[in-house]
Amino acid sequence: MTGVQARGPFDLTGRTAVVTGASRGIGAAVAAGLLRAGADVVGLQRGPVPEELARLAAECGRHLHRVPVDLADPVSVDDAVAAALALGPVDILVNNAGTQVRHPAEDFPLADFDAVLAVNTRAVFQLCQAFGRPMLERGWGRVVNVASLLSFQGGLRVPAYAASKGAVAQLTKALCNEWAARGVAVNAVAPGYVDTDMNEALLADAERHAAISARIPAGRWGRGEDLAGAVVFLSSEAAAYVHGVVLPVDGGWLAR
Repeated sequence: MTGVQARGPFDLTGRTAVVTGASRGIGAAVAAGLLRAGADVVGLQRGPVPEELARLAAECGRHLHRVPVDLADPVSVDDAVAAALALGPVDILVNNAGTQVRHPAEDFPLADFDAVLAVNTRAVFQLCQAFGRPMLERGWGRVVNVASLLSFQGGLRVPAYAASKGAVAQLTKALCNEWAARGVAVNAVAPGYVDTDMNEALLADAERHAAISARIPAGRWGRGEDLAGAVVFLSSEAAAYVHGVVLPVDGGWLAR
């Protein structure tokens, strides 16, 4: 499917995208956006394919595959990459999946710190390497990493997550420097506060939820679909000269 010319700058017809964590939340919404833009999607995920996503793929006439993976296990990641590439060339990689653990910094267990960085940073780099090599050989590819507001800010009780997402932002820039001239665009999106399972603790804390909501200029928390358009853009020919960007999709949070 690689090498097919898009009919318009945002048209992904003929492209194949890998999305990690496509079974729910932002990942499922991004997968839906890519399907609507014409791409086939391979979900590297622990959970099943959501029924609505399978239904959408059928309606769009696109292929949707699930490849199981444990991103904390490098061997599992290698196996998942091999399974995805066995389906055909991969043009777009969206590193969406992540994990979160909350503790006061002075009591943060090192095992939890390592577990967060293994999924949020090491697996991202491993996937960039594995899917990036054939992209570089073909001279075309798109990598979209999912960073965070905590790529810019420190947060509270989440030192491992902040460190991991700061690393994702810097990794995005480092890969851009090496790959941009070789046809592979590496960028990131930085979601603001999004109504997903990962933010369950914040959503359940009425005082903290109210304080966060009051600071968002858009007047609401984000939804998964708010990220989909940004990812489709960065995956498309419309972003051919966009490299090394960490694009906030935050309802204006960083502007306050």
